[in-house]
Amino acid sequence: MTEQILITTTEKIPGKNYEVLGEVFGLTTQSKNVFKNIGASLKNVVGGEIGAYTEMMTESRDVAISRLRKNAAEMGADAVVMMRFDSGSIGTDMQSVAAYGTAVRYTD
Repeated sequence: MTEQILITTTEKIPGKNYEVLGEVFGLTTQSKNVFKNIGASLKNVVGGEIGAYTEMMTESRDVAISRLRKNAAEMGADAVVMMRFDSGSIGTDMQSVAAYGTAVRYTD
């Protein structure tokens, strides 16, 4: 059921009227294991993309969106508008990602 919840970064959904239910969030904090951190440190010397961290951020984003959808479903929402991401580091090897937006229910 949660997969059916539309998530959009726009304020309006073309052709839909809706009522605002409130704000919704999806949060996660993740880290990589010590071996991947060592590999990332070595990569830092020569430069370039650190694949393990790119993978971690992609996973974090996907988890945050999934939790956002779950939160919206619990409120009885049909969609989430104005969705945004926020991220930040905790310490040297953890990353938090928040997906947030406004839950809405269609009125037509």
